[in-house]
Amino acid sequence: MKRKDYLSWSEYFMGVALLAAKRSKDPSTQVGACIVDRKNIILSTGYNGFPYGCSDDVFSWDREGEDTKYNYVVHAELNAILNAGGRDLKGARLFVDLFPCNECAKAIIQSGISEVVYLYDKYAETPATIASKKMLQSAGVRLTAFKPKRKEITLSFEK
Repeated sequence: MKRKDYLSWSEYFMGVALLAAKRSKDPSTQVGACIVDRKNIILSTGYNGFPYGCSDDVFSWDREGEDTKYNYVVHAELNAILNAGGRDLKGARLFVDLFPCNECAKAIIQSGISEVVYLYDKYAETPATIASKKMLQSAGVRLTAFKPKRKEITLSFEK
């Protein structure tokens, strides 16, 4: 008899997005993304961080003030799109833990991604998220709130 407690595709891909988020060095917010094609093949992953060549020891991680991380950080969704290396993303699904901002929404639309599956909508009432939803819906991108069937996935490096 086969196992019954295996991960669904959605749980697997959201798990990959959450694992990618663990690569972020942002002290306050870690976001991960995973782009998947129609055959459930992972095309790319990304997490929020500074662009290549911009040292995370030199650039600011501050959230307030004149020189903040917001001037430098590339969001997980955009990083995943850029990390796809020119692969065709038309019809792909994007799994991300935090609902995309308006700037990422533009890149999602332009890349041809057809669905965004998100875990949290923390900034739902902000102008940027409202604009994001308006653009994504207008462009026909399906928005799916991820509803996990399990509370957690545990990984261990021990046998």
